[in-house]
Amino acid sequence: MISSEDIKQLRDKTGVSVMLCKKALEETGGDMDRAVLVLRKQGMKIAEKKSERMMKAGAVNCYIHSNKQVGVLIEARSETDFVAKNEGFQSFVYDIAMHIAAMDPENSEELLEQPYIKNQDMKVKDCLNDMIQKFGENIKISRFIRYSVSQK
Repeated sequence: MISSEDIKQLRDKTGVSVMLCKKALEETGGDMDRAVLVLRKQGMKIAEKKSERMMKAGAVNCYIHSNKQVGVLIEARSETDFVAKNEGFQSFVYDIAMHIAAMDPENSEELLEQPYIKNQDMKVKDCLNDMIQKFGENIKISRFIRYSVSQK
C-alpha cells in the first residue's frame, strides 16, 4: 500500500499531480527513485504530444551574475498567460538563464542537450519536459542572448 506521505514526498520532489505520483508509485511498488524515472518518461511523452500546440504567451527574464561580468536575457513561451505568470514558470526561466550564463551554449539545440547545472543527472531538455508535464502546456525556450565583459 502506498502511503499518502510517500505520494506527498514524490509530489514535492517532482511537482507532478497527486494522481500521477500515486500511479507512478503503484507501478514501481513504492520505489521512489524508479517512480521519478517513470514520471520523467511520462513527461517526455506528454511533451511530445503537446509540441505542436500554439504558444501565444510567455515571459522574458534575465540573469546577471554577481560579479556583473555576465548577463543573460531569455524569452520562454507557453500556451497561456496563466502559466507564463506562474511563479514556478518564472523561476524555471530564471534558472535556465542562470544555466546559460554558466554554460554559454551557442543555440537552443545545444542548450537542451547540456547537463543541467542544478542537477547534473538531467539534461536541460529533461527539466523542460518536467515543466511541460507539471503545467500541462507546451513550453519552449524560444531565444536568448548572453553578454559578457571581455577580458582583453
